[in-house]
Amino acid sequence: QVRLVESGGGLVQTGGSLRLSCAASGFNFSNYVMRWYRQAPGKERELVASVFNSGSNTAYADSVKGRFTISRENAKNTVYLQMNSLKPEDTAVYYCNAHRWVDFWGQGTQVTVSS
Repeated sequence: QVRLVESGGGLVQTGGSLRLSCAASGFNFSNYVMRWYRQAPGKERELVASVFNSGSNTAYADSVKGRFTISRENAKNTVYLQMNSLKPEDTAVYYCNAHRWVDFWGQGTQVTVSS
């Protein structure tokens, strides 16, 4: 069955870094656009970053440009989100998403940035 398993979340101080990973299985990973979303308490889920099939094309929300980097390893069926210069407003549950004609979601990983 389809599985997306996120890891790497945690508690970090302002200015710190975290690297999220999402391990995928049960579908043809390289055919899917991979995305990271986040949802803060009381807010709607928002798209943070996308990486297209080959990994050469990426897109970012304005709020994270220059600080976050999304990448993928198709051979390992894994997508990453390197998060640098973290701010308290980055605090949220981060979700991995696989998108083609359908969407698959992970269970989420909590990222908390303390001020």
